Amino acid sequence: MEYNGSSFEKAIPAGELDRRHVGQSISFQPNDFTVVFGTIAGIARTEALVYLSLDGVSGGTHLKDEYDLPIDRDVYLQLDPLSTAEKGLADAAKAVREKLDEFGKNIRDRDQGKESE
Repeated sequence: MEYNGSSFEKAIPAGELDRRHVGQSISFQPNDFTVVFGTIAGIARTEALVYLSLDGVSGGTHLKDEYDLPIDRDVYLQLDPLSTAEKGLADAAKAVREKLDEFGKNIRDRDQGKESE
């Protein structure tokens, strides 16, 4: 199995996780057979490994709440909904601005065509 996150997640190497990420939702594939979804409770690092403690995954027979990952292993964090919405609104505003500029240009071109007749 090869887990590549979802369209609502951003991939980063586990070695880039730091205190800012505590409390965020995370998903990753610790081995060839398992995909983990949870909330970061704590992060510890060495030069080669990142140790994750998770909320929301322990308590079941087959669920662990601690994982060690190589620093270059991709983990997937949920995109920030506010920044995603902000980017979407900025893109929409840009598209509207371009359309208004195009309409304005068409009106000016039309008016100049009438004046030259």
